[in-house]
Amino acid sequence: MRIVLEVTFRMGGVSYRGHRWEDDALVFEFERLGDAFIQVLSGRKVEEEVEREPERVIVELRTKGGGKVFEAVRDGEVYRAMEP
Repeated sequence: MRIVLEVTFRMGGVSYRGHRWEDDALVFEFERLGDAFIQVLSGRKVEEEVEREPERVIVELRTKGGGKVFEAVRDGEVYRAMEP
């Protein structure tokens, strides 16, 4: 099964690191670890083949100052999320 995630980040410099399962939630891992970033909305689209349909899709963003975790919402065949 193919999962498509479209995420809008509030700053550039984001790298995709992969995905993992936490129970029935599929977690997409991103990171932003530098010191200076462009303050513009930055979109990323990720497609992954997984063995089952997730109950929830979570975005985890690691940063130098900690990180953020937020949930994606299903919109047809695509999951969409925006950095809070």
